[in-house]
Amino acid sequence: MRIWFGVVPVFGRMDKRKNLRGTFLVLFIITFIVIFIFLTNVRTPRIFNLIPQPHGPVKPDLPEVSDQTITPLVNTKHLLVSAFMDQRVTGFDIRIIGIFRRDSIQSLYCIFLCLSSTLSSTTPTNILQHADNFGFSFTATDVMCQIPQSCDATHVTLLTQPDYVKDLKQKWLPIRNKVALKKEDEFEFDFTVCVSTLFGGYNNVLQFAQTLEMYRLLGVDRVVIYNTSCGPELNRLLHQGW
Repeated sequence: MRIWFGVVPVFGRMDKRKNLRGTFLVLFIITFIVIFIFLTNVRTPRIFNLIPQPHGPVKPDLPEVSDQTITPLVNTKHLLVSAFMDQRVTGFDIRIIGIFRRDSIQSLYCIFLCLSSTLSSTTPTNILQHADNFGFSFTATDVMCQIPQSCDATHVTLLTQPDYVKDLKQKWLPIRNKVALKKEDEFEFDFTVCVSTLFGGYNNVLQFAQTLEMYRLLGVDRVVIYNTSCGPELNRLLHQGW
């Protein structure tokens, strides 16, 4: 009987140790599962979020087209008004009307935005100052330049350096009458303008000539003038024809 009672405590201790080991094993498995779930659902997305996702082709930035009547020219004291196709002068395609400060005329270069949304190479300009400035610091100016053959230009702007500029801050000017001057898209109607009656010995030849030139740039085919009284110089111009 003593031996029996002496053996029972030994087996009881062994059972307790087995139970403790089993409990620790279960706790270890549960802890491992919880940590695994935590790492899978919480940390993994953060890691994958650091990996850049694939995207389609990057679209080029759209040009900043000027919507102002007068556009400042960056890094100069000059102002730009508008740009037109004008091929009356050999070797030039574009006429940019501007207001330039007479004491800081500098070399400028045209750069074009092509129909394919690419930039052209730069081309040198010919700056023509109007003779009549009436003593003002600024004068009306025509800037002439040529379009590169490989570019179907839609917009133009001016640079102070001929080198290509990646960070182009200058706003673009749309080429206003480019479509109207295409031979394949000729206007199918005759465009006639009637000018109000000339009276009182009107003799401003320069203003009258500029008006007719603007009509021509806009595609006018014929101008009708009601002349009741004009000055001798203007009368000579009218009789010589335009």
